[in-house]
Amino acid sequence: MPIESLFILIIVGAVAGWLAGLIVKGFGFGLIGNIVIGILGALIATWLFPRLGVSLGMGIVSAIISATLGAVILLVVVGVIRRA
Repeated sequence: MPIESLFILIIVGAVAGWLAGLIVKGFGFGLIGNIVIGILGALIATWLFPRLGVSLGMGIVSAIISATLGAVILLVVVGVIRRA
Protein backbone atom coordinates (compact mmCIF):
# COMPACT_ATOMS: atom_id res chain seq x y z
CA MET A 1 0.00 0.00 0.00
CA PRO A 2 1.54 3.32 -1.01
CA ILE A 3 2.04 5.93 1.70
CA GLU A 4 -0.50 8.24 0.04
CA SER A 5 -3.22 5.59 0.29
CA LEU A 6 -2.40 4.98 3.93
CA PHE A 7 -2.58 8.70 4.64
CA ILE A 8 -5.97 8.98 2.92
CA LEU A 9 -7.24 5.94 4.84
CA ILE A 10 -6.25 7.57 8.13
CA ILE A 11 -7.88 10.89 7.18
CA VAL A 12 -11.10 9.21 6.03
CA GLY A 13 -11.15 7.08 9.20
CA ALA A 14 -10.63 10.08 11.47
CA VAL A 15 -13.36 12.14 9.80
CA ALA A 16 -15.80 9.22 9.66
CA GLY A 17 -15.17 8.28 13.29
CA TRP A 18 -15.63 11.88 14.40
CA LEU A 19 -18.88 12.24 12.44
CA ALA A 20 -20.19 8.93 13.77
CA GLY A 21 -19.38 10.07 17.30
CA LEU A 22 -21.44 13.21 16.70
CA ILE A 23 -24.36 11.26 15.24
CA VAL A 24 -24.38 8.59 17.97
CA LYS A 25 -24.22 10.72 21.07
CA GLY A 26 -22.26 9.52 24.06
CA PHE A 27 -19.33 8.11 22.11
CA GLY A 28 -16.09 10.07 22.24
CA PHE A 29 -12.94 8.12 21.56
CA GLY A 30 -10.27 10.73 20.82
CA LEU A 31 -8.23 10.93 17.65
CA ILE A 32 -6.85 7.38 17.62
CA GLY A 33 -10.22 5.92 18.62
CA ASN A 34 -11.97 7.90 15.88
CA ILE A 35 -9.50 6.60 13.30
CA VAL A 36 -10.03 3.01 14.42
CA ILE A 37 -13.83 3.37 14.54
CA GLY A 38 -13.81 5.04 11.10
CA ILE A 39 -11.65 2.33 9.54
CA LEU A 40 -13.80 -0.42 11.08
CA GLY A 41 -16.86 1.44 9.80
CA ALA A 42 -15.37 1.51 6.32
CA LEU A 43 -14.79 -2.24 6.48
CA ILE A 44 -18.38 -2.81 7.62
CA ALA A 45 -19.72 -0.57 4.84
CA THR A 46 -17.52 -2.28 2.23
CA TRP A 47 -18.89 -5.65 3.29
CA LEU A 48 -22.54 -4.72 3.94
CA PHE A 49 -23.51 -2.18 1.28
CA PRO A 50 -22.86 -4.32 -1.83
CA ARG A 51 -24.94 -7.11 -0.27
CA LEU A 52 -27.80 -4.66 0.19
CA GLY A 53 -27.39 -3.23 -3.32
CA VAL A 54 -26.33 0.20 -2.04
CA SER A 55 -23.79 2.20 -4.03
CA LEU A 56 -22.70 5.66 -2.95
CA GLY A 57 -20.40 6.31 -5.89
CA MET A 58 -16.69 6.97 -6.12
CA GLY A 59 -14.39 9.50 -4.55
CA ILE A 60 -13.33 10.66 -1.14
CA VAL A 61 -16.70 12.19 -0.18
CA SER A 62 -18.53 8.93 -0.83
CA ALA A 63 -15.80 7.07 1.07
CA ILE A 64 -16.32 9.35 4.07
CA ILE A 65 -20.11 8.96 3.88
CA SER A 66 -20.00 5.17 3.62
CA ALA A 67 -17.37 4.88 6.37
CA THR A 68 -19.47 7.14 8.58
CA LEU A 69 -22.58 5.04 8.00
CA GLY A 70 -20.61 1.88 8.76
CA ALA A 71 -19.20 3.47 11.92
CA VAL A 72 -22.70 4.51 13.03
CA ILE A 73 -23.87 0.92 12.54
CA LEU A 74 -20.89 -0.27 14.58
CA LEU A 75 -21.53 2.18 17.42
CA VAL A 76 -25.24 1.37 17.53
CA VAL A 77 -24.49 -2.36 17.74
CA VAL A 78 -21.90 -1.75 20.46
CA GLY A 79 -24.42 0.40 22.37
CA VAL A 80 -27.07 -2.31 22.17
CA ILE A 81 -24.61 -4.96 23.36
CA ARG A 82 -23.49 -2.75 26.26
CA ARG A 83 -27.08 -2.29 27.43
CA ALA A 84 -27.83 -6.00 27.36
